[in-house]
Amino acid sequence: MSDTEGNTTTPQPRRTSLGVIFLTLYIDLVGFSIIFPLFPAMLDHYLGLEGHAGFMGAIVGMLQRLAESLGGGERYLPVLFGGFLGSLYSVLQFIFAPIWGGLSDKFGRRRVLLLTCSGTALSYLLWVFSGTFLLLVLARLFGGAMAGNLSVATAAVADVTDRKSRAKGMGMVGAAFGLGFITGPAIGGITAMWNPLNSHPGWAAWGINPFSVPAFAAFLMATLNLVWISSRFRESLPAEKRSAGHPVRARNPLRLLRAHLDPAVRSINVVYFLFIIAFSGMEFSLAFFAHDRFDYTTGQITGMMIFIGMVLIVTQGMIVRRLVPKLGEKPVAIGGLTLVGVGFLVLSLATSTTLLYVALGCMAFGSGCATPALTALVSLATSEER
Repeated sequence: MSDTEGNTTTPQPRRTSLGVIFLTLYIDLVGFSIIFPLFPAMLDHYLGLEGHAGFMGAIVGMLQRLAESLGGGERYLPVLFGGFLGSLYSVLQFIFAPIWGGLSDKFGRRRVLLLTCSGTALSYLLWVFSGTFLLLVLARLFGGAMAGNLSVATAAVADVTDRKSRAKGMGMVGAAFGLGFITGPAIGGITAMWNPLNSHPGWAAWGINPFSVPAFAAFLMATLNLVWISSRFRESLPAEKRSAGHPVRARNPLRLLRAHLDPAVRSINVVYFLFIIAFSGMEFSLAFFAHDRFDYTTGQITGMMIFIGMVLIVTQGMIVRRLVPKLGEKPVAIGGLTLVGVGFLVLSLATSTTLLYVALGCMAFGSGCATPALTALVSLATSEER
């Protein structure tokens, strides 16, 4: 754009759009993590309600056989159960992210965000009335599919930032993830303390369950997000830049893995893929690790997650935006990944709370540097059309 054209775009719409995107990403991560502290209680509730028959029995039987094959027996069952429920959300998110991204390339970001955020709210409402394990699974599947809109939200960040401010925008994305990681488990743990069936047992006939309050809290947050998008988010992708000007993205995520990409982009994607596998595996197993090695209570585990989230927020929201202009995206990404590796090593050897928190600090700070830097590198290495 010419200088005159650039001056016609005021920073206020961009700040408003980034604020809406921040909340959308935050809601996505809350939906992913709110269920973390509930896994053991969910296993006990639905197993006690439905026993080993039907869908619940089939899933538990499969997980028990897997636990026995790993040599853990009943001890591994809650971990595998949590991994199963969490993975449902993530797999659907993986499948639908390129679909929603492609549709937003064609129809615009705002329309797709309104659709998917409506679906997110509906998924939480279904969870409120999930009186059976099958309904809970369907709610998680539907919610994961709608959470694929993170590709739309991230693309919108790229729409409203230039190359110089891209890393700062992606740092904001990371801060939303960090805040969601803090408050998601906290909201789940606190709201689950009130079981509506204790005072209104007859509500069970309507599908109300011990986890309906966390689900309803998430539903209210998603509804607020929907209202805010509807009233405040301005379309970030002009009509002339939509799919008429460039090909719609592939809708099959597996095809994307085989797509012809610039070698630099492919390398960054591989690095990010391996990093996310390692870090996500740590997230799912950390609570059980702390309980097994340090005999941590639910409150101590919640505090541990809050610590990780606080480090992520400070790193991605404040430190990265200062490091990248001075050092560049690549050195920040390499340094962050190195710190994550050091954190994993210290965690495996930790025998005291001090070492545990040193490891958590290294992992969180390293992740806070690596995630926005790698995302910015992909964006900067790719043409605007793609």
